[in-house]
Amino acid sequence: MTDDPAGGRAHPDGDGPAGAAGAPLLVAAFRGWNDAADSASDAVTHLAESWGADVLAELDPEPYYDFQVNRPEAVIGEDGSRELVWPGTRVLRAEVHGRTVLLVDGTEPSTRWRSFCGEILALAAAHGVQRVFTLAALLTDVPHTRPIPVSVTTQDVATAERWGLEVSTYEGPTGIVGVLQHEAARLGVGGVSLWAAVPHYVAQPPNPKASLALLSRLEDLTGLASPSADLGEEAEAWQRGVDELAADDEEIAEYVEQLEQARDTADLPEASGEAIAREFEKYLRRRER
Repeated sequence: MTDDPAGGRAHPDGDGPAGAAGAPLLVAAFRGWNDAADSASDAVTHLAESWGADVLAELDPEPYYDFQVNRPEAVIGEDGSRELVWPGTRVLRAEVHGRTVLLVDGTEPSTRWRSFCGEILALAAAHGVQRVFTLAALLTDVPHTRPIPVSVTTQDVATAERWGLEVSTYEGPTGIVGVLQHEAARLGVGGVSLWAAVPHYVAQPPNPKASLALLSRLEDLTGLASPSADLGEEAEAWQRGVDELAADDEEIAEYVEQLEQARDTADLPEASGEAIAREFEKYLRRRER
């Protein structure tokens, strides 16, 4: 029996939220409506760079993007020639400790979302992917001085019951990550959605603290770690910068203090023996790795 990366003990066959032990998985994030402060897309970019991922496929942007909304950018190449960089989506592949991981790094499309998701999921099926993880971020009333909350939900009732995850009960407008999760579930592929709560009063990108929180929670669920020392330093520098800004504005400082009090009060029930034991097990697993 192996440790369950989400906490506790895993099933003897090693099957957990990430699928069977060693099974390929997919991690996706999209710039746009689902990506406050670019936190999720920056997290996937970090994974691609850390794991040395290679481009597996690039989706043709023509059917999916309104170029008046997501305009191409003119850049000067290394040889001095002018080039156009089009908005789009790439699927990258990495081998991490013998495990295949597909990374989707893209921009939320303007149209034909079901066809768009179908292309991604066809690539996932061709590589034996058993679980789809989507990373996202939203702006909300949380203080920047506390750990960034990350909610984890699934549309798969069996996965939720077996691994103690919440079943998504959200109703309302959704983004491309919600559609990708829905289409994956329709095809029988389990999905897990991670959402980071980003302080709304510092909405401008980047937010390395939120990116780091998403990656930490993803590691809990999959057991796959990525080098994060640089990102950790960036997160600390980001918090110091926001601290300085808040200190210069009495109204913001007071507002942050109110958010801190509300957060600390809400977190008190979490200081249970079970929660402490879970965090200690997580610490030991990371020490072993």
